Amino acid sequence: MAADISSFWGPVTSTKEWCELNYVRSSYIAEFFNTISNVPCIILALIGLVNALRQQFEKRFSVLHMSNIVLAIGSMIYHATLGQMQQQGDETPMVWEMLLYIYILYSPDWHYKTTMPTFLFLYGVVFAILHSQIRFGIGFMLHYALLCLLCIPRTYKYYIHTEDRSAKLLAKLYVATLLVGAVCWLCDRLFCKHISSSYFNPQGHALWHVLMGFNVYFANTFLMYCRAQQREWNPKFKHFLGFFPYVKIHKLKAQ
Repeated sequence: MAADISSFWGPVTSTKEWCELNYVRSSYIAEFFNTISNVPCIILALIGLVNALRQQFEKRFSVLHMSNIVLAIGSMIYHATLGQMQQQGDETPMVWEMLLYIYILYSPDWHYKTTMPTFLFLYGVVFAILHSQIRFGIGFMLHYALLCLLCIPRTYKYYIHTEDRSAKLLAKLYVATLLVGAVCWLCDRLFCKHISSSYFNPQGHALWHVLMGFNVYFANTFLMYCRAQQREWNPKFKHFLGFFPYVKIHKLKAQ
């Protein structure tokens, strides 16, 4: 959907458009709300990254937070331009991020330390090459959903073996933001004709971005707590600015 304003980026070439008028507020930003709604994800990921670095968590968590930032920036560029190449720059990091979550969830019990990261790395490279040449469309969403489903069994195992109430609350907040975000995403896709003809647009896809920013922050913090428990680092929950939970650890000198 385009407004009566010229586009700095040229015609739309992406395979997906969302339920927001294009170039309403600026000729430089195609979907204004879908673009700026990625900012909370970047801020939350930076909070997590600083905590991971300051307390010397394993590098995997620093990489995880940085992948969240890269994904959010890629999403901003895609929604600002609605170009095909920018769409691939949004979707490919989504898959890379899920591969990283799979590694973090399953690697503690994997007996062959180099097998999993090598396979996941090659999988990510092959996908990036194929995705740069082929428009997968619905195939991409099914593929991404499958990767998400692979994370559920191990995440649930961590949940049932965690006794800390704050950790369990984080896991519940993760599920809640995911479900509410999914409803916003679906409504934006399924009822766009009705929304676009009405006076008020709730910006469902932008709400999805905001909720996913909190979703991955809750997920990352929960996983950091579980990993600290595995390593016997005596994890405790603290709150940044009295609201944002983070994990405080106490490593033994030998570690």
